[in-house]
Amino acid sequence: MNPRFQPGDRVKVLHRDQPGHVRTPMYVRGKTGVIERVVGSFPNPELLAVGHSGLPYKMLYRVNFRQGDLWEDYGGPAEDTLEIEIYEHWLAPV
Repeated sequence: MNPRFQPGDRVKVLHRDQPGHVRTPMYVRGKTGVIERVVGSFPNPELLAVGHSGLPYKMLYRVNFRQGDLWEDYGGPAEDTLEIEIYEHWLAPV
């Protein structure tokens, strides 16, 4: 499985209202970040959570966000960031 994104790529997290177990927090949906690294491919946890095999595997990335982009009222330094791991099917190129 080849990763769709590479470190340094800008990506946008899809803003989906998906029920059930998802590993993509609401506060990053619709936000733009930068791929920090490719973590690897793993069974899809959204399918595992409901008793399925998790196949096909999904690529997982660590994405870096500026905290000021996540929270409008963020009062910390502009260079503060947050990194979170997000599966490829939640990401779109910017």
